[in-house]
Amino acid sequence: MENKKLCGIIPPLVTPLKDNETLDVESLERLIEHLIDGGVNGLFILGTTGEEQSLSYTVRKEMIVQSARINRGRLPLLVCISDTSIVESIRLAGVAADNGADGVVSAPPYYFATGQPELAQFYEELVPQLPLPVFLYNMPSHVKVSFAPETVQRIAQLPQVVGFKDSSANAVYFQSVMYKMRCRPDFAMLVGPEEMTAEMVLLGAHGGINGGANMFPRLYVAMYQAASTGNLARVRQLQQIIMQISSTIYTVGRHGSSYLKGLKCALSLLDIINDDFVASPFYKFNAPEREKIRQALEELPQNQFF
Repeated sequence: MENKKLCGIIPPLVTPLKDNETLDVESLERLIEHLIDGGVNGLFILGTTGEEQSLSYTVRKEMIVQSARINRGRLPLLVCISDTSIVESIRLAGVAADNGADGVVSAPPYYFATGQPELAQFYEELVPQLPLPVFLYNMPSHVKVSFAPETVQRIAQLPQVVGFKDSSANAVYFQSVMYKMRCRPDFAMLVGPEEMTAEMVLLGAHGGINGGANMFPRLYVAMYQAASTGNLARVRQLQQIIMQISSTIYTVGRHGSSYLKGLKCALSLLDIINDDFVASPFYKFNAPEREKIRQALEELPQNQFF
């Protein structure tokens, strides 16, 4: 992957669980096969949608081992290694490499907020100790720190740093990073929020790490293909469906966990995963919320994507 830029739709997989200590391997197998059948371009595990920071290291390692086994090298596999400890990040990257992953993804260490010089120095220490190509992961709402565009440019001088995933939902910021990195055509620029992926691809982004692709991979792949070929009429059509998903399935409940709960609930209703168990400190939806998700799914247009 070092010589080939990653493009397209790379879903951030949910982590199917039976309880806080037990990975649901049967559901994981069904999910990965569903995504591969849907035409996605890669798999991203243990990100925000994958609940990494709520999982034990034992479950994280099992998720890597089982995902790699099920994938069998069919798609590029990216593994998130974000942690407050540089040592644990390096250890998790080692597990990823040992199991044939293609790259690792790292958000800034959280809890103690770093300044930009400290953030750059952290990655200048971390990256050379990692056995795989590295994608930087901007998630300021969760880690309290955002990569300044100049910091991305500085860190990307390390040849092992091959891409950037932005979940800030800030289009001006993302465009600023793209502008800074314009001299690196080999550097992958990937968007987290699915609501703005098509727009950013039209402006030069290379793909999306979109949670909704867990449910409907063909929809998000079609959206990317339409945007990457400049088919504006098709983009407008598909964007309406994506916004319907975003404004219904992700908004049941009043808390920040609504996206994750809604996504897992929908996946269980679609029989893609067995149970919508959410790792502590969160809990899956009760019957009333579950019924709202069911209704939201039923109201989606009945076409080739569903």
